[in-house]
Amino acid sequence: MTDREHMSAIMTVATTIAQPQIRVELRSNPLLLAGVREMVSSVAKRLGFTDEACGQIALAVDEALCNVIRHGYQRAVDRPIWLSVFALGGVWTPLPGGVGGAAQVQDERPDALKIVIEDEARQVDPEQIRSRDLEEIRPGGLGVHIIKTVMDEAVYERRAGVGMRLTMVKKRESGAPGTTVKTSGCCGGAAPGGRVTNCDSRGRDGTETSHG
Repeated sequence: MTDREHMSAIMTVATTIAQPQIRVELRSNPLLLAGVREMVSSVAKRLGFTDEACGQIALAVDEALCNVIRHGYQRAVDRPIWLSVFALGGVWTPLPGGVGGAAQVQDERPDALKIVIEDEARQVDPEQIRSRDLEEIRPGGLGVHIIKTVMDEAVYERRAGVGMRLTMVKKRESGAPGTTVKTSGCCGGAAPGGRVTNCDSRGRDGTETSHG
């Protein structure tokens, strides 16, 4: 089976699973982001993801939550955000048709993680959620680009009635551990390579415009 076929099988499972292994409700307070990053990274590490992949997952979650807080909720610190983590493949959710063989079905390590972030903020057109032009030199505005670069899948959609939903998938790769990606948060913290980022300069759509 090719990598493309394997990823297609993973995404088929990802769209049909109803119950996550982890579901957390948090308030839209930037002070909570460090704990969420640590939780997501620790879970990914325990499930067999490399240090590099764990850092990438934490970074994507951080970028997504920052956009919700700053531009979805306009910095209100008491609004709800839901984060769900689904383990796909292995003993968690065997892929259709026994993809990967019997040995893989018994593996504690999933083939991928699906992370879903939902909110009750004002809805926007998913087609308008995109990064700014990478050739434009200025701070901020790259949240969507970062998310789509470090994750294998990233899909924005409207929730029924109110709010938005971001579904991200990260495929687990076997091999030697990678290099840890340091993440300290986009809300005034340090990102990979010591880059200081700030929610104030980035909109939910990856631009510096206001939310929506």
